[in-house]
Amino acid sequence: MTAKILRVCGAVPQGLLFVYLLLILPWVAAAPPYNAVASADLLATKAGLEILDQGGNAFDAAVAISAALAVVEPTGSGLGGGGFWLLHRAADGKETMIDGRERAPFAASRNMFLNAAGEFEQQRSINGPLSAGIPGMPAAMVHLAEHYGRLPLKTTLAAAIRYAREGFAVGETYLRSIVLRYPAMKNSAAAADIFLRNGAVPEAGFRLVQKDLAHTLERIAAHGVAGFYSGPAAAALVEGTRDAGGLWTLRDLEEYRVVERDPLHAEYKGIRVTSAPPPSSGGVVLTESLNMLSGFDLRPVDTIDRKHLVVEAMRRAYRDRARYLGDPDFVSMPVERLTSMAYADELRADIRLDRAGFPVRKPSAIPAAPIEAHNTTHFSILDKEGNRVAATLSINYAFGSCFVPPGTGVLLNDEMDDFVSREGSGNIYGLTGGDPNRIEPGKRMLSSMTPTFLEDEDRVAILGTPGGSRIISMVLLATLDFAQGQAAASWVRVPRYHHQYLPDLIQYEKGGLTEREITGLQKKGHRLNETSRPYGNMQVVLWDKKNGRVTAASDPRGDGWALVR
Repeated sequence: MTAKILRVCGAVPQGLLFVYLLLILPWVAAAPPYNAVASADLLATKAGLEILDQGGNAFDAAVAISAALAVVEPTGSGLGGGGFWLLHRAADGKETMIDGRERAPFAASRNMFLNAAGEFEQQRSINGPLSAGIPGMPAAMVHLAEHYGRLPLKTTLAAAIRYAREGFAVGETYLRSIVLRYPAMKNSAAAADIFLRNGAVPEAGFRLVQKDLAHTLERIAAHGVAGFYSGPAAAALVEGTRDAGGLWTLRDLEEYRVVERDPLHAEYKGIRVTSAPPPSSGGVVLTESLNMLSGFDLRPVDTIDRKHLVVEAMRRAYRDRARYLGDPDFVSMPVERLTSMAYADELRADIRLDRAGFPVRKPSAIPAAPIEAHNTTHFSILDKEGNRVAATLSINYAFGSCFVPPGTGVLLNDEMDDFVSREGSGNIYGLTGGDPNRIEPGKRMLSSMTPTFLEDEDRVAILGTPGGSRIISMVLLATLDFAQGQAAASWVRVPRYHHQYLPDLIQYEKGGLTEREITGLQKKGHRLNETSRPYGNMQVVLWDKKNGRVTAASDPRGDGWALVR
């Protein structure tokens, strides 16, 4: 590459040489001196680094980590789920997002979770096979390997297969989540055989062995997409779901396709922000919020006023999420307008410093369901070539649907709950919406997953987190911390607070607001609620190009591991 640049520069008129060098400077910047991986589990992080040590690139490592997390963190992701993989390829600067989001079965219907009286029955949308969309994870891993990686699947899936076959000791997060989901888990015999011990909640030290899942992974390694979406694996998935009241057909699996989508790009005070487009709401809500906040100088502002302004930006951006966003293959959305600075100027115009914005007509209840930090997962990768991946993966609620089709080892998602079943009724995270996100056959449900890249003149950041509806606000707070020049370890420790339009209140983790801030925000008319547990499990990588340093950090609220070498 350097030789080609020198030859081209020789043909440039001398007076234009300096300008030309400025234009090509990003292409000649030094590559990162180290590889870096941050994920929610040590075994997954090790799987990614093993692949990098074997000559794989960041995209190969992403396959390995995705598969490993499907085995070792069944509370958050799995082959029965989906996700978004945000990619940057250093060789040509290409950026894309692999959309492996689940799709509604073709037999799904608008009112499938309503009873005869038209009431939403949420237990049906979060438990059992009826709640499961058609998984995108296996197809996305194969696509990533075939189009961006350089190693065969039998190599990149080897660690996950080993973890599934040999087993591993579960941690505190697993045990806490299994208590939460035990009533649903015991209703699936195949799931109970895997995740429970003799039908009961396992104790500390329980070794989770998943031999059927190892066989399914081996089929994918040998046959690619066909190893999951057709043949014996597909037949077992369909038969198992239909026998238990699900809607899946072989056609649902055979016609599933991943989609490559152009990421959303924004600019915030000299920072280039690259994030997830619909069917993720993450990039739109993040961009709207940053655009509004760009009109304020937050540095000298008192912390009460600063947090008030951030909350008011969240409130307005999440309102637009509910009004406009859905699957771009099914609905037309004004994304260009929503993410424009002109629209942000309109929204900012009615933000008042002395009081909370537009009161909701009817105060909404706080979501009744416990919300854990690990219902989704995220990992970030940077390799020595400068390739990078930010990937957020999910099966939705903890342990997804708590259903496993017999003989597959595949724990199915309950992402159908992310659709709007009835206007005014929230999903398990309290998010509401309208027709753009109503159930339709083959449609992808709206998501809050927000894998993101941040870049300024000297630094490149790779970040994301689990956390349901709070994912976007966590990435927003980390971005504001990045903008203040803070290091990676700071972003994952930022005290967290959140507003999602409905319910009309500020949710904050213990320590997320000081007593002084709580009192000050209440005086402005805000309602507040402290969550029962800290939330989020952010995983980040930072490349400081100016100083030639690479650092990585895992959220202290979780069990993740960040390694640089």
